[in-house]
Amino acid sequence: MHATASLLEPTQPTQALSARLADAENWPFDVVRSTPTIGAEIGGIDLRRPLDDALYGALRRALLKFKVLFFRDQDITAEQHIAMARRFGELEVHPRFPHHPDHPELVLLGGDSTKPGTENLYHSDVSWRAIPSMASMLRCVSCPEVGGDTIWVNMAAAYENLPGDVKARIANLKGVHDLLPLFGQGLSPERHAQLRNEFPPMTHPVVRTHPETGEKILYVNEAFTTHLANYVSEFPYRIGSDFRLGEMDLLQYLYRQAAAPEYQVRLKWQPNTIAFWDNRSTQHYAVQDYFPAVRRMNRATIIGDRPF
Repeated sequence: MHATASLLEPTQPTQALSARLADAENWPFDVVRSTPTIGAEIGGIDLRRPLDDALYGALRRALLKFKVLFFRDQDITAEQHIAMARRFGELEVHPRFPHHPDHPELVLLGGDSTKPGTENLYHSDVSWRAIPSMASMLRCVSCPEVGGDTIWVNMAAAYENLPGDVKARIANLKGVHDLLPLFGQGLSPERHAQLRNEFPPMTHPVVRTHPETGEKILYVNEAFTTHLANYVSEFPYRIGSDFRLGEMDLLQYLYRQAAAPEYQVRLKWQPNTIAFWDNRSTQHYAVQDYFPAVRRMNRATIIGDRPF
């Protein structure tokens, strides 16, 4: 029962990887790395119990190192889910997703057999907020026997491997992130206007700095980044709409970096599996290959910090 980069049974880490992990930290839990780039399965821990300071600190360090952590066989209650997530920071209430009846911070994801899900695009949760999330904690309540995997992407690696001329080109650019292109569908004009007033488009650096690790991160995503706020001031146009075409081409190129398998890990869900990921340095994609089967999930999202 391991998180892997494929649907095959996982392999054990190589001796070299195991040695590097041991050198880096004497973890108070079992760690099996999922890929060389991102992800680790954490074992020997019971998330029904409150996290003491030592365990909390170790999990936070593991999150920074591996960027997404997987826990199997964690049959926790909604209260325990909220308590664990809140250990890492204050929790948000999402304006569009349905909530747990007793815990508005706990989002209920999953529809029914009449309409497929729409999370199958690369994104970072709530990048449209002025202060986007630090992390998300997602628990599988029920899922199909096959299908419905989720992919996570290391966007620090995606930035690091960009060509030097691209890094120079995007160094000072700002991306505009907007809730409504995705979450405004099907709303009445009144509700649409209300959400626009509550959540105006936000501008964040195309390359953000991780506040805890100092890593540079490619911070644009196809779900919420609609355009570049200052492209024309950085790259004045020559003729007609030349600048607009250049902006669109650049954004499409940056979006596509998340699709590189070398930066990814893929999780096959089982009931009571939990994924805990750093939204500042990752994107994710929920594979929609299981409709009309149903997958039900609960998610708590931890408020982060303003990107810089």
